Amino acid sequence: MKRFRLLPSEVGWLPYAWLVYGATFLVSPFIRWRNGQLGATEGLVTLLATAIFLASYFRGYWVRGRALLPIIAVQMLLGVVFMTRPGGFVFFVYAASFAAQLDGRRAPVRGIGAVAAVALATGALLFVPPAILFAAPALSIIIGAATLQQMRMRRANESLLRAREQVERLAAVAERERIARDLHDILGHTLSLIVLKSELAAKLAPRDATRAAREMRDVEEVSRKALQKVREAIRGYRASLADELAQSHTLLDAAGIRSTFDTEPAGLDRAVEEVLAFALREAVTNVVRHARAKSCRVSLRTSGGECFLVVEDDGIGGDAPEGNGLRGMHERVTALDGSVVRARGADGRGTRLEVRIPAPARTEPLRVAL
Repeated sequence: MKRFRLLPSEVGWLPYAWLVYGATFLVSPFIRWRNGQLGATEGLVTLLATAIFLASYFRGYWVRGRALLPIIAVQMLLGVVFMTRPGGFVFFVYAASFAAQLDGRRAPVRGIGAVAAVALATGALLFVPPAILFAAPALSIIIGAATLQQMRMRRANESLLRAREQVERLAAVAERERIARDLHDILGHTLSLIVLKSELAAKLAPRDATRAAREMRDVEEVSRKALQKVREAIRGYRASLADELAQSHTLLDAAGIRSTFDTEPAGLDRAVEEVLAFALREAVTNVVRHARAKSCRVSLRTSGGECFLVVEDDGIGGDAPEGNGLRGMHERVTALDGSVVRARGADGRGTRLEVRIPAPARTEPLRVAL
């Protein structure tokens, strides 16, 4: 069974404390009751007014926006009816505090002003004492303005909290996309090599068991390296460009694709090297998987403060749509103010992929184990 609550849990206990001001309306009837001067009709009217006020008061914390207007109207009506009674003007103060909670920038100000104007007009028409005449609108404005400021601060905090939650959600989405890209980059390349070597071992097994066993040992070694790469990815590491050049040579050779590597010593910071390593991995993997190429040329050079990576094959070419790998390549290269151009080869055959990234000259040689 759902637990009954007078107030929403998020508002805390403070609204109960604000009820102490409403006690001023009950002081005079209580004193008269103790002295035996309170009539039955007046007592019932006082109890009924108190019940109506409390019902509207607690209801006001459960609704927002235009739904507050009936709450404000009821409390203003109580203020009009009991303006001449000691403490009766306090209903206008409560009405002003709820008016401050209306939505928008102008509605709360207009609501507070309307409550204060009605309080002033009622006091003037009923000829209440000057102290009450000015205290009712003045307190309505003061309490209304204080509540308005409090509500604006609360809404600002809620907006900041929502913005923070949105940032956290976007960060989580970006992290999931990064993990997906990393898994594709690492496992897609390595698994292609494992499949090729496994197929080769299966074909060699009937006639050359020794070589088949050697290929399977290579599969084991590649698998161990894949496991190591996955662990490095989890720790946030990336393979070096030199390692990727060597791995690409191995992959192309295992696929029976003649490869040529033309790499100059280049000076690259870690971020540029990681992106180029990823681009090389993705490009070579696509050559092995889709190009049906007989040869592949890889060129890496620096010129004019820029680094150029070119991967060109003599395969079937084509204008196939970009997959996750190429989209990830574009995103990473663009993030470093670089560019990716994919086109037909120079003689109209195959595919030529060029990656350009701003990069400084290298201060130490690039060692590639081929």
